Amino acid sequence: QVQLAESGGGLVQPGGSLSLSCAASGCIRRLYRMAWYRQVPGNSRERVAVITSANRTDYSDSVRGRFAISMDSAKNTVYLQMNSLRPEDTGVYYCYGLFTGDYYWGQGSQVTVSS
Repeated sequence: QVQLAESGGGLVQPGGSLSLSCAASGCIRRLYRMAWYRQVPGNSRERVAVITSANRTDYSDSVRGRFAISMDSAKNTVYLQMNSLRPEDTGVYYCYGLFTGDYYWGQGSQVTVSS
């Protein structure tokens, strides 16, 4: 079993910045990739950023150029720096990790962008 513990998020005004982090712990044999998903009520989860164990990254069109995903492999921790936030970035952000044997989700972190 692997546990993903998220931290960060909160309330910010439009144009502001927030950061999220997600630390993996437990029985980790190999980490393949980690990602951040966003979900708003009534919609399915949307992947906004992904990073592989080789540090290759990809972003959804809606956040490219504003968000940055990074990973500290030694700590099995992934980060999401969110800049120039917009009201439409509001949602619950979930950390995702693909490891040997299975994938796992974090508990979710609320991000609210509002004036």
